[in-house]
Amino acid sequence: MAQNRSGQTVTLRVARGIDARMSPRTGLSVFKDQAKLSFDYVPEKMPHREAQMQRVQALFRPLVEAGTPSTAFLFGPVGTGKTHLSRRFAADLAKTALEAGKAVEHVIVNCRQRMGDDAVLLGILKKFDERFPDRGFSIPEKLQTLRGQLERRKVHLIVILDEVDALLKKSGSQLVYTFTRWGEESGRSTVSLILISQKTDILDRMDAAARSTFRRTNAIEFPRYNRQELWDIAKIRADLAFHPATVPEEVINLVADIAEEYGDARYAIELLQYAGLLADEESGEEVGAEHVRGAKATIHPVQVEERLKELDMTRKLVLLAIARKAKKKAYLTTGEAEEAYKIVCEEFGEKKRGHTQFWKYLKDLDALGLIDAKLSGEGVVGKTTIISVPEMPAKILAQRLEASLHNGPGKK
Repeated sequence: MAQNRSGQTVTLRVARGIDARMSPRTGLSVFKDQAKLSFDYVPEKMPHREAQMQRVQALFRPLVEAGTPSTAFLFGPVGTGKTHLSRRFAADLAKTALEAGKAVEHVIVNCRQRMGDDAVLLGILKKFDERFPDRGFSIPEKLQTLRGQLERRKVHLIVILDEVDALLKKSGSQLVYTFTRWGEESGRSTVSLILISQKTDILDRMDAAARSTFRRTNAIEFPRYNRQELWDIAKIRADLAFHPATVPEEVINLVADIAEEYGDARYAIELLQYAGLLADEESGEEVGAEHVRGAKATIHPVQVEERLKELDMTRKLVLLAIARKAKKKAYLTTGEAEEAYKIVCEEFGEKKRGHTQFWKYLKDLDALGLIDAKLSGEGVVGKTTIISVPEMPAKILAQRLEASLHNGPGKK
């Protein structure tokens, strides 16, 4: 059982007896350490987030050097590394502080999972006392308990509020204000604060008092990853999670191409994980393009039937030719597609259209999102258009087209 990006439980029919620790040469698994693909795994390095890491480190330098509390606001779309970077930063800072003779710890609370000030405080207190009761303490009492914990432990706490917009919508900005003014009562602040959100206007949502404690220069943007960045991330994770030679480069290319639409590293990593599980289900010795397409259909189910119904006979034949060819490879050239189209036309007794008309059909299918046609990259002589099937496994697409063609609909 696993969960997709929407939090829905998904069952993969993984073959009985699979052990991700075993060698792929036994035919049991392509994984050597599947945990490296989990959302909880935080890599030692954050590729393509060096600038953001340096900025956070600069903001928190006074904490290590003089014990002065700091704040930061990390914002950007989902899957752009905000939460992972905050965890990596806080863990590294704790080591640096320890070397300087200071104790720094951190706690991360997802404000969408723990809704409201009371629930957020409970999540923070559970870090220090897992048996702390869920009920029976007011917010002021919980704050006082937290203060006592920090003073007894002589520790500075970095509070990371993920999806903080949910907290502000539920309870306002009072808790944020309280943490930023933590030292006023005792004269020594033991709390720093990192806010994380997909929203860009979080500071504007705070009341004037809370907003005054946050400098706008402390806001750090996390833009969507581009294709090359997603490729690098997918390759690093694949090397960590899979046995050598089980994830071909064309699979990494396909993962990067699919995830590029969203700029989402989580999506790319999840595609790798589900593709690996599908490969294991088939007792395959490597992850293939069809496994990636199957993973996409599992994570982001795509309904293409309506688009298929709009196709006439000729366009269905073109798409069938591409789907059949794509079952064995991630990308094909227009020449390969046209040759496959010729064979399909002979099979169904249809006249083959000329190259110019064939090219138009490719453009139509690309516009519908049923194929992805683009110019090849470096290393290929000339400007060659390469074609892939992005929406679903090519095998399934071919089966649906064959059923449609044999049953007769779509002939116009």
